Amino acid sequence: MKKLLLALITLTPFIGAAQDTFTIYGQVGKTDLAAKVYLAYRSAAGQMLDSANITGGLFTFKGPFTVPVNAKLILDHTGNTFNHARASAEKTGMEKKLDVLNLYLDDAIITVTGTDSIAKAKITGSPVNDDNQRLNTLLTVVNTRAKRLADDGATFTAEQQRSAEFAAVMQTRLKPIQTDRERIMQGFIKSNPKSYISLISLNSLTGLALDPAVLAPLYAGLSTDLKQTDLGKTVAESIERSKTTVVGSAAPDFSLNDGAGKPMALSSFRGRYVLVDLWASWCEPCRAQNPHLISIYNKYRTKKFAILGVSLDSVGQKGAWKLAIENDGLRWPQVTDLKGWRSEAAVLYNVQTLPQNVLIDPNGKIIARNIRGKDLEDKLAEIFGKI
Repeated sequence: MKKLLLALITLTPFIGAAQDTFTIYGQVGKTDLAAKVYLAYRSAAGQMLDSANITGGLFTFKGPFTVPVNAKLILDHTGNTFNHARASAEKTGMEKKLDVLNLYLDDAIITVTGTDSIAKAKITGSPVNDDNQRLNTLLTVVNTRAKRLADDGATFTAEQQRSAEFAAVMQTRLKPIQTDRERIMQGFIKSNPKSYISLISLNSLTGLALDPAVLAPLYAGLSTDLKQTDLGKTVAESIERSKTTVVGSAAPDFSLNDGAGKPMALSSFRGRYVLVDLWASWCEPCRAQNPHLISIYNKYRTKKFAILGVSLDSVGQKGAWKLAIENDGLRWPQVTDLKGWRSEAAVLYNVQTLPQNVLIDPNGKIIARNIRGKDLEDKLAEIFGKI
């Protein structure tokens, strides 16, 4: 079977690059299976979902290629349709245990070989995936620490997890993990200026509201070819836009509707310290920090302090947004334009990941970004200890 797989590859050694296509040759097991493999990815045409039967343990995918994109290979052991398999998994609470392999599509001949699981399969033949695996190896220790933290959190009861103390402690423990992750990614970018994974990593870092003084040199060090890609141009624009919302700059104003459809402007909070909390009903980390925000709000709301919740929910999620506000007990103003990542506030503040926040002083100046846990408590104690 292995020889057959190799034969298939060698018969078409350059077809991927020559025809601007991606090609995946896969092997899972050694016999015919009543299973199907699905390939899910997003292209310029939208969300794509392709499928392939497994014959003699082998499967193949081919499609048009422009730039490397993240994709998922999903092995459905039942042989049912992917939507049916996913629905069954979600119904039984096993959604996170779907047999899934993350990879990047590029113009190389990609081989995926495994035994009875696609999730544990080995990816070869693709420089982009090789680079991604090297980065993941560098992040192994950080990812292990993050998983350990998540496992520790899961040992607490649901009631304990809803407490302000729990949220504050978890945020404090998470911060050094995030810092180390960012440091490793920055080091990878510097060492691999021609890798598309470096560009993808830099794009991720721009969404974390890091100082543009850190991001700009990383971008400058990338190869000209990477800078000229669509993603390269997007990253450059994002870094340039982030310069307008650094600490010390005037907070860009915006006006969004509250739950009743009444417009509310950020500038209406002038004269108070305001924490702009960017979140969404579907964002679990956002919801997890709400008990801590409630505690802070109750402590300082009579001292010229306010919170403005800005939701990045989309059209069709208005009900979920309102329900999340009610269930989480959020008593501060909440606004949204239901445009998701294209929300006016998200664009102005260069938000590409959640949760995020911006702390603004009474004069409308940004004094902190993405400040959480004990850092937020200390900052507010410093401010209001002087009042």
